[in-house]
Amino acid sequence: MYLMKGAAMTGPRILDELGAKLSELAASSPARDFEKNMKALLGSAFGKLDLITREEFDVQREVLAHARQKLVELEERVAALESELVRARASRDAD
Repeated sequence: MYLMKGAAMTGPRILDELGAKLSELAASSPARDFEKNMKALLGSAFGKLDLITREEFDVQREVLAHARQKLVELEERVAALESELVRARASRDAD
């Protein structure tokens, strides 16, 4: 391999320039454009959907669990009141 005078000094600079050119080519490649377009398309599609965040979902799940527990408690209370009403009617009819 032949080296020109001063080539050792310009070698790193040439490599830096080559790296910069390759980075520029990679950034402007059709694959990169496709990726940007696909992200924009998906972002637009998801933006039109009625989606919620995971945090909002978790909050609603907790609210639903609390409502279900309250419903169970109220069903038990209604059942107890109904049985008490039946006993009250039975004792009144027995008198």
